[in-house]
Amino acid sequence: MQIRDARLEDLAVILDIYNEVIATTTAVYNDDPLNPGEFAVWFQDRLEAGYPVLVAEDGDGRILGFSSFGDFRPRPGFRFTVEHSVHLAPEARGKGIGKALVSALFPRAQALGKHTMIGAVDAANEASIRFHEKLGFIRVGTLPQVGFKFDRWLDLVYMQKFIEGSGDAPPVTA
Repeated sequence: MQIRDARLEDLAVILDIYNEVIATTTAVYNDDPLNPGEFAVWFQDRLEAGYPVLVAEDGDGRILGFSSFGDFRPRPGFRFTVEHSVHLAPEARGKGIGKALVSALFPRAQALGKHTMIGAVDAANEASIRFHEKLGFIRVGTLPQVGFKFDRWLDLVYMQKFIEGSGDAPPVTA
């Protein structure tokens, strides 16, 4: 397996993975699948911001999952904080691929001068919470009943990891 930057020709497979997650899990609080145009805009926005979209590819060239990060909030005071996402094809889950995809984001965030990374996890998804804890994220808060999907209220857990090497002070800007 290799982790590499996503290319435009990868978008259809990445979108299939994402839409399967929307349809079958509470990992994404969307009710409806995204269409290719919406997903292309998301991809282009990430690239224009200088943010990575990474894919895990097996030895046969099949994409098994993807990861990315984007701005946590649009205000300037949050410019050193990013929120990540990682999604895998069903057959790729539980095999260490997610760990590889998220771990590959840390040096990218560090290179961009980011100080902290946030993960937003459905509170009932104990496997994802444990996954994040193994990667060094800590639980920093729970927002009760902020989501609604599959005819029930959902609690959201925020998890945070400081980016190694980011230092305690923000970079000096002119």
